[in-house]
Amino acid sequence: MTTPEPGAVPDAHVHEIGNRTYLVADVKPLDVSGVRTVAVGAVLFLLAGLGLLPFHGWLEEHDREWWLWTCAAGFGLGMFGVDYCRRRARHLRGSD
Repeated sequence: MTTPEPGAVPDAHVHEIGNRTYLVADVKPLDVSGVRTVAVGAVLFLLAGLGLLPFHGWLEEHDREWWLWTCAAGFGLGMFGVDYCRRRARHLRGSD
């Protein structure tokens, strides 16, 4: 591997650790509120729970009923997360 020159890439820093050389660029963070990510996760938990409902009897017989409770908890906590992310995004927009 060739060693990159420090001036070759704008806004980049060369770090040498041991016998390796790393080129690290200064990257601005994404302007993402997280609402979509948390909402998708909550919906996936909801769909998984709904998909498991027809198998409730089997889950109960094999001591796997906790799978349904995990889906319920994931969906419920996801709804709290969506609310939190929305309020956070609203607050960040207002402070600009």
